[in-house]
Amino acid sequence: MIGQPAPNRLVYIDGLRGVAIVLMVIYHFCFDLSYFGLAPFDFYEDSFWLHTRTLILSLFLGLVGVSLVLAHRRRLNVRHFLRRLGLIGASAALVSLATWWMFGERFVFFGVLHFIAVASVLGVLFIRGGWLNLIAGVAVILFATRYQSAWFDTPGRRWIGLMTHKPPTEDYVPLLPWIGVVLLGIFAAPFITRWLQTHMQGLSDAVPIRWLALAGRHSLVIYLMHQPLLIGALSLFVKVTA
Repeated sequence: MIGQPAPNRLVYIDGLRGVAIVLMVIYHFCFDLSYFGLAPFDFYEDSFWLHTRTLILSLFLGLVGVSLVLAHRRRLNVRHFLRRLGLIGASAALVSLATWWMFGERFVFFGVLHFIAVASVLGVLFIRGGWLNLIAGVAVILFATRYQSAWFDTPGRRWIGLMTHKPPTEDYVPLLPWIGVVLLGIFAAPFITRWLQTHMQGLSDAVPIRWLALAGRHSLVIYLMHQPLLIGALSLFVKVTA
């Protein structure tokens, strides 16, 4: 028994988030293999790993926009929104503290959870933006990928993006250009849900989809727990085989 499925369109959205979770765990496992010297992967220069990270982030953050629409398109559920925002904010602070302990100056000061917290606040302002979200999303991405300024290299401004170089941190998801992906997710939400309802109807009971949906519904827990578990297991492996 995998759990009570949500209505079809939510099952599929959770399933897509589950796909992103699976890809993220695989990506981080490979990163950890490299960190412990068990594999020769280059996550900072190799285009394969750079593009893989971009793909995973784009899927995650696009679904942030989709989820905002599904949760609040009729009216803003303030209590639900603030509870979720507080949970994500507290989790982001925990990630910063843990990575500071592990990596020192390379700690995560504005990673994916920090971004999602800020993007959630901004995103609710655009839920009813319609085609404006498509225009704004594309414009933001094009602008942010073509313009950089040393003014944004200052520590207090690095979270915005537009830096001339990547800051020394283990995870960096700046507001620009990634808020553009969230806006595109907000724009695409009705089209995605309609397509899933039309073309994926009746598959919500399939075991792979239900497992992926389960992972998607618990994505924050998996995000917080998978790295400590992977790092702990690999640390033990290295000590045993040394």
